[in-house]
Amino acid sequence: MAWQPCAARVLIRSCLRLAVVFECHPLGESTVTSSAQADWPSAIHQVFKRERVRQVAYVPDAGHRRLIELCRADDEICALPLTTEEEGMGVLAGAWLGGERGALLMQSSGVGNCGNAIASLSTACRFPLFMLVTMRGEWGEGNPWQLPMGRVVTPVLETLGVRVTSVARAEDVEATVTAMLTMTYATDSANAVLLSQRLLGAKAFQ
Repeated sequence: MAWQPCAARVLIRSCLRLAVVFECHPLGESTVTSSAQADWPSAIHQVFKRERVRQVAYVPDAGHRRLIELCRADDEICALPLTTEEEGMGVLAGAWLGGERGALLMQSSGVGNCGNAIASLSTACRFPLFMLVTMRGEWGEGNPWQLPMGRVVTPVLETLGVRVTSVARAEDVEATVTAMLTMTYATDSANAVLLSQRLLGAKAFQ
């Protein structure tokens, strides 16, 4: 079929691209051409401190790189790397049962891995769940593989009962994260803040 050679070329190109990325950047892709230079990761870290977040589970991701580094360097925060995003629901549920607050960091592509864990654990048992999601597949995206998941992140999360708020400006990050994190633990609910690609910067794909 005509599409097969084209798809094969795109797949090979993606694999080569990923190989370069993982070799150069242990925490994931980092070809961000950021449109906002404000230190919003530090603002989020300070919100975690103020709101007594003690466990931060994450899947390595370039968009979260700075925040992950801050959490790993903080003796008051236990930063837990995951092998897959859905593990985060169990980690945060366990943290809550142990009397601690947590947050889950992931990229938008990882939302597709979390459906069953959100529905059958977080939502069914009403465990508080706070997620910070770095977006791909939207503003300025250059990787065609990211587009389909980028389009469905919000409807998927909302269908699972998660409240979703998107933030695109650096000056709005601290207030938005504070509001959604507070609501999460005040109401035992599931909430997600989507960090827009307009905030993170577009990524090239060659």
